[in-house]
Amino acid sequence: MITAFDADVLIYAAIEGHALGAPVAAFLGESSTGSSTKDAVGSVLLLAEVLAKPLRDDPESDEVAALTGLLSRLDLRALDPATARLSLALAASYGLRAADAAHLATAVAAGADRFLTNNRQDFPKTIAEIDIVYPDELAG
Repeated sequence: MITAFDADVLIYAAIEGHALGAPVAAFLGESSTGSSTKDAVGSVLLLAEVLAKPLRDDPESDEVAALTGLLSRLDLRALDPATARLSLALAASYGLRAADAAHLATAVAAGADRFLTNNRQDFPKTIAEIDIVYPDELAG
């Protein structure tokens, strides 16, 4: 099963003991190599979305280290022209902002089975292209 990730769940997972982040961190921690796995994908846009502020605040922080470690476990996919066009179609269909549409389009284009997010407002279960899963649904 291929799982694609939204930025919010990675940010939660970087916070030790966070109720919504713990199941995400546990899922990503199953990769003992610390390198990307084919069952965890995301858009390369995740780099800027989750790391820009922490790097600006303190590049040597534990937060930067935790986020970098989590991102290293994802197969980060480029936003190529085909994915960008899919992103546009999804943005128009679901009223998504550009970054959200790009994350969802990357998931769909990568053939992911599910998209993991806690953004329930923008990513309801009614999205037809992929299963939407929230962190509290990751049963142990």
